[in-house]
Amino acid sequence: MKQRIQKLNRVIAGIGAVFLIPLMLLTTCEVVGRSLFNRPLAGTVELSQYMLAIFILLGLAYSQQTKAHVGVSFLVSRLGPRSQALATVATTLLSLFLFVVLTWQGWAVAVEEKTVSDMLRIPQYPFRLLLSVAAFLFCLELFIDLGEALKQLARRG
Repeated sequence: MKQRIQKLNRVIAGIGAVFLIPLMLLTTCEVVGRSLFNRPLAGTVELSQYMLAIFILLGLAYSQQTKAHVGVSFLVSRLGPRSQALATVATTLLSLFLFVVLTWQGWAVAVEEKTVSDMLRIPQYPFRLLLSVAAFLFCLELFIDLGEALKQLARRG
C-alpha cells in the first residue's frame, strides 16, 4: 500500500510540474508584451495565481515523501534516539490532525463555493477542491511517516 500511495503522489507531483511550462510561457509573454509593446495580457495575474496554486498543491505530498520541507532540528538533534522518535510521533500526529481538518474544511468550503474570478470569470470551486485533495494526499504521506516513526519507537523501546 505504501508503494502505491508514494507512486500516486509522484504522478500527481509530475502533473503539477507540467503547469510550470505554461506558467513560464505566460509570464514571458506578459513581460514581452508589457515591455516591448506596452500591451499587457489581460488575466495574466489570475492565470498565474491559479497555475502556481496547482503546482504547489499537487507537489505538497511529494515534498513530504522526499522530506523536502523545511525542518528545524537544532533542538531535536540534541535529544536521545528515543526522545527523537517520540518528538517525530508527536509532530506527525499534530500535522495529521491539522491536515485532516484542512481536508475536511477544504471540502466543506469547496462544495458551497459559487464565486468566480474577477477578470476571467474562472470558477473558484475546483481550486478549493484541489486544496482538499492535496491535503488528503498529504495525510496519506503522514500516515506512512507515522507508521515508520512508531516502528522506530518500538525498536528503541
